Amino acid sequence: MVVTKDEYEKCHSAHPIFSSNNGVIVFTLDRPGLFYFISGVSRHCERGQRMIIKVLEPASPPQSADQNEQKNDAAVAMAAITSATLMSCIMSIVGVLFF
Repeated sequence: MVVTKDEYEKCHSAHPIFSSNNGVIVFTLDRPGLFYFISGVSRHCERGQRMIIKVLEPASPPQSADQNEQKNDAAVAMAAITSATLMSCIMSIVGVLFF
């Protein structure tokens, strides 16, 4: 689930920003800043299945409008993360922490 910072810290969200449990999702990191993710499965967040992703501002100088649009499209495409990838990352972290 994508949640607020407060919900991330509490490991609980009654109304997440985004949630899915069908296993076939894509969440796009569409802006610079922090994105907070927690597992929606009971007690998993408390056991470490949570993460923060920080999306940085572009480092290039200002471009023309056409070049900016092309770069933004590419950045959004590169920032898309599938739930399987996300869960794989989470499970890898949990495996390191608990096994």
